[in-house]
Amino acid sequence: MAVFKPFRALRPIPERAADIASMPYDVMDSDEARKEVAKHPLSYIHVEKPEVDLPLGTDLYDPSVYAKARENLDNYVKQGLMKQDAHPMFYIYRQTMDGRAQHGLVGLASVDEYMSGVIKKHEHTRADKEADRIRHVDACDAHASPVFFTYRHQDSIDSVVEKVIKGKAPVYDFVSDDGIGHTLWLMDDPQDIAAIQNAFAQLPYLYVADGHHRTASAAKVGLLRREQHPDYTGQEEFNFFMTVIFPDNQLKIFDYNRVVKDLNGHSQEAFMHLVGEKFEITPIMKPGNYRPEKTHEIGMYFEHQWYRLVPKHGSWDGTNVVASLDVSILQHNLLHPILGIGDPRRDKRIDFVGGIRGLGELVKRVDSGREVVAFAMHPTSMDELINIADAGEIMPPKSTWFEPKLRSGLFIHPLS
Repeated sequence: MAVFKPFRALRPIPERAADIASMPYDVMDSDEARKEVAKHPLSYIHVEKPEVDLPLGTDLYDPSVYAKARENLDNYVKQGLMKQDAHPMFYIYRQTMDGRAQHGLVGLASVDEYMSGVIKKHEHTRADKEADRIRHVDACDAHASPVFFTYRHQDSIDSVVEKVIKGKAPVYDFVSDDGIGHTLWLMDDPQDIAAIQNAFAQLPYLYVADGHHRTASAAKVGLLRREQHPDYTGQEEFNFFMTVIFPDNQLKIFDYNRVVKDLNGHSQEAFMHLVGEKFEITPIMKPGNYRPEKTHEIGMYFEHQWYRLVPKHGSWDGTNVVASLDVSILQHNLLHPILGIGDPRRDKRIDFVGGIRGLGELVKRVDSGREVVAFAMHPTSMDELINIADAGEIMPPKSTWFEPKLRSGLFIHPLS
């Protein structure tokens, strides 16, 4: 069974929600964050990236950074900009992008279920990034931003969500600077809450879609608090962490593309010959950029020309869920053996471009000479993600790019 629990969110007063809501901490650097707070002085970036309120050059992992995050979070409350709900409830969070809507439920997942594998993951995490978020959660005494989960959609859950949306006015409804719509409803009826909890209890697994580091750090803070409170009952807030969970059939994964700085010493002719050993190569003669239309098609932009690459039969293991991914096929048949990129997570010769930036970004970077060759990927599917998680496998780096991103600051989970 999957535990999904209502909670008392700390959240902005309605008239300030649009002013406070911010992009998550990991999609902007410190300079971009400073520009954000200059434009939006109340932005929750003050909590997400508190170095904006400290002297330039401050070490991002200095204790003062985490202390400032806590101070800034407390100030939202002291100034009356945020209040905590009186009773536990679920929240429905709708995001609308380019006319497409996805409806997530905001609630609490279980630390125990993360540790036991009921909550499944598909990415490795890095110890340094985990440590940063552990210190942030611990200092704030709160899960200051949500993680992003998914589940195999259930009609019983959809029907409750639809009932609330049709029967109640939202408490927040605004469009952020990037054109994304954000709408929040309160699900506070005890019968609706019970129906949601019972429906989730029928699910064998939940899945981390995005935010693996935040999920791991939230769980580890829970374990740390248990050590500090050996008489814990299991019902304390630190035994749970905040998530927004969306049905799999409403989510869209964008392509996550690759650009490479050099040909690893190969001439242009030798490079194309080597690529042709494992891929059928077709020049694209139509004007405009080439976007792969289906799985096992890869776009390559090289020397001002788009090509379609189709891996030759037998060049990958079709019985293996990870080896069958297009990003794996590209890595094992081209990036590693031809271009010498053995570890794409650490190799400085490769960079990754989220599909939200468009294929024109790949063309621009190659034509400018910044990189030599670019690869446009067909997006990984939700079925592929879930199948890999179910198999206990790990996706290659930079396999998925979810849009829209969750806004931070619309709901916070205090731990005490």
